[in-house]
Amino acid sequence: MKETPFAVVLISFVAFIGILYGLVLIEENQTSSTNDESIFNQFKSGGDQTRDNLTPENNTMNQSKHNQTNQTNFTENITIQTTNFTVKTISGIKTPMRDGVKLVSDVWLPQQNGTYPVIIIRTPYGRNTAELNYTAMGDYFASHGYVFMVQDVRGKGDSEGDFEFLFHEGQDGYDTIEWAANQSWSNGNVGMMGSDYMGAAQWLAAAQKPPHLVCIAPTSAYGRYMEEIPSVGGVFYMGWALPWTLENNGRTQDINTQNINWTVVFDHRPLINADNLTGTKVPIYRQFLEHPTMDSYWKRIQFTEQDFNNITIPSMTTSGWFDTDQPGALYYWNGIGKNSSKFEDHYIIIGPWNQTGTFDSAAQSSEIGDLPVPGGQVNTYETHLAFFNRYLKNSTQTNSTNKSDLPQVTVYITGLSEWINLTTYPPQDTNTTPLYLESGGQANTLNGNGFLTWNLPKNSSSNSSNNSGTDLNATYDNYTYDPTNPRVLEMGSFATDSANTENRSDILIYTTSTLEEPVMILGPVFVELYASSDAKDTDFVVRLLDVYPNGTAINLGPEEFGGAIRARFRQGFDEEVLLKPGKIEKYRIELFDMGHVFLRGHKIRLEVSSSAYPLLHPNPNTGNPIATDTKQVTAHQTIYHDQKHPSAVYLPIIPSNSTLYHEIFG
Repeated sequence: MKETPFAVVLISFVAFIGILYGLVLIEENQTSSTNDESIFNQFKSGGDQTRDNLTPENNTMNQSKHNQTNQTNFTENITIQTTNFTVKTISGIKTPMRDGVKLVSDVWLPQQNGTYPVIIIRTPYGRNTAELNYTAMGDYFASHGYVFMVQDVRGKGDSEGDFEFLFHEGQDGYDTIEWAANQSWSNGNVGMMGSDYMGAAQWLAAAQKPPHLVCIAPTSAYGRYMEEIPSVGGVFYMGWALPWTLENNGRTQDINTQNINWTVVFDHRPLINADNLTGTKVPIYRQFLEHPTMDSYWKRIQFTEQDFNNITIPSMTTSGWFDTDQPGALYYWNGIGKNSSKFEDHYIIIGPWNQTGTFDSAAQSSEIGDLPVPGGQVNTYETHLAFFNRYLKNSTQTNSTNKSDLPQVTVYITGLSEWINLTTYPPQDTNTTPLYLESGGQANTLNGNGFLTWNLPKNSSSNSSNNSGTDLNATYDNYTYDPTNPRVLEMGSFATDSANTENRSDILIYTTSTLEEPVMILGPVFVELYASSDAKDTDFVVRLLDVYPNGTAINLGPEEFGGAIRARFRQGFDEEVLLKPGKIEKYRIELFDMGHVFLRGHKIRLEVSSSAYPLLHPNPNTGNPIATDTKQVTAHQTIYHDQKHPSAVYLPIIPSNSTLYHEIFG
């Protein structure tokens, strides 16, 4: 054996001293980093006491569930770096699906080696999207003892395969969950989170029953196809469908659409090739139009009772009163409530938020549109951490200490501007109460004579009139709907003053007298409308509003336009049934869920019209296939309100003699 040269020994000694010095600096930096301002300080929510309550206990996770025989060698296109001295990341990790397609993820891990529960987000919007700030999420959850994993779904970002909307997310979610559970850094407990598409992907994965999926936390998960997207009540949701599919047409999201003249695009007929005016063909947009009914295309992802029966894991639903994905979010909530044997393991939070505010605390404000919502800000990181601590940490102590931090139902009541906790949603003591439409025969415009009453109309058939010919208590109202001149409602106009948009003759206005006591609603709102048309097909659109003493009229609900129904779908979404002109039909129109108090001195208003452009495709009234129709005709509409045809808006009222009402109003 050759002797080691002195120079080599000297160099080795110096290097050893350098390493020791570096370790000292690292330790100092680790200590100082724990004193930095929390990530929560950028949000408007709870203080340090709440944050301390949510700090996870020492790691007591059960590692026996975890099979480590199928490990991955992180060698191909992998970059490992340290973002700070408590969290490390793995970028570009590939996960094989059952058909050989590989999906790509980034992973954040606690600095200390060990096994941890895993939180997964599966996204079509890109792992590096600035709007969602996955780096902040990853740092936060990894610093609290979790592995945080963000994956590009099939056909998006760096992942292989073709993007086909949600249709692969059940099986791909299953394969990803089971892969993650068997990694060296996983203890086998896997949870999921994410909003809108990412929320729906969680439900689809959960229905596949992956063995290691412990819980899900879907936010704003859409799931009522034909009633939410790509149509609302069967009315093609034009203002969402083409912009969304265009932005997500490639492997990366393209939101640079500001140079597109959307008015020209939305006015183009036929709808099926309106995407040509954007400069590109959008296959998924065309697929949506080619499947206007609830056919096999949609049934692949539309949840059934059996799907809900398959899900036995805990869930935490987050939504908002002005969240356009609220219909889907509450569809899952209601479905799981009817079928779950352990409903106490399901939670819901509904805030005064639009869709963005449901997952981004920084987007939450003290007002939504023109409606003040003071105190409506919640730290979404903290609520998720409380939920995951309870179910992924697998600690009885954690479960018991966190129980008061996570009420089963937490909702913000607009108008009242207060958060309340409940044990069920909707509350059991809700009384669904009709407000009936009546008029003097001319409910058109804000200055018409339409009104709402708590009493069933006394009139029965023909209009009655006095000697002057003016109707005293008419049984119907008429208006003309011209699809070439639709009512315009601005995108994003949630809870805005709508009084200046109510002066059109093709809008019927029905308003109560001034309220003498507060009226609190909490739950689903719907309208039963008796109407006829001289067209083969048409639309009816309704909105509920809170009218202030000064005349300000605030529209309520998760859709800017309220609710809608396309007449050909009045009997269901499985088939199209055209109208017999002049025949009176009954329409049920959902306004979805609301939690609101109409204060004393205010009024309740209902609008009835037939359009909401450019959000909804204006019905051409021809009865032709919507995708290929190029003709438009005017429709003459009649709304009936008599004893035989009691058109009404049904409100989920909290009775004044209920315990909840007295707790709130004394």
